[in-house]
Amino acid sequence: MSDLPPNVHISQHPCLQVKLSQLRSKSTSPRDVKALIHDISLILGCEALAKTLSSAPGPTDVTPLGFEFPSQQLAPETISLVPILRSGLGMVEAIQTLLPNPVPVHHLGLFREPTTLAPVEYYNNLPNHAAGSGASTDHSGQASRFAIVLDPVIATGGTCAAAIQTLREWGAQRVIVLSVLGAAPGVSAAANVWPEGTEIWLAGVDPELTDRGMLKPGLGDVGDRLFLTIGK
Repeated sequence: MSDLPPNVHISQHPCLQVKLSQLRSKSTSPRDVKALIHDISLILGCEALAKTLSSAPGPTDVTPLGFEFPSQQLAPETISLVPILRSGLGMVEAIQTLLPNPVPVHHLGLFREPTTLAPVEYYNNLPNHAAGSGASTDHSGQASRFAIVLDPVIATGGTCAAAIQTLREWGAQRVIVLSVLGAAPGVSAAANVWPEGTEIWLAGVDPELTDRGMLKPGLGDVGDRLFLTIGK
């Protein structure tokens, strides 16, 4: 959509678009919902990380035949995954599969107040994590330079905006948001919170919200569909 901010990217991958259509259907089983969110996250993550990460020369290594070769390492070195509870958990495994090394996973719990639809934070475990073997931290235990927010749906944009602001205050220098689907007004609102430090990548965008703040046509409540709590 041409009226979205320049730091918003919508995938045009044909396989992703078909999988998104399948995910929208009310007849899709919970098992298939989980698999589709994983697959969409994997495709979207490939596209986003190809544009936002880079590789750099590492130390010399040796092949099984004894030949030396220059290894490659990811840049930036300090990366964290930040799933938004609950539904963001469904995207974690796909991005962990993409990344060549283990990285910390920090959880943010945010929900929308039913009346105002304003974001309310109920859980936050963003620590000054200590460096460890294979972990994506620097030796001072400071915040990761590069934070990847995992949030399947951006509706009003309030939750995503709050997560971006929290990570900025935590000390992240760059934030990438991966989302399956967003509403155009909410995506624009989130993208404008910290435009110079944030990029948002989506599989698709819907033009509007319902009076209850749900995407139209949307794909329902992803958390309920993932965790079988529909109607609770």
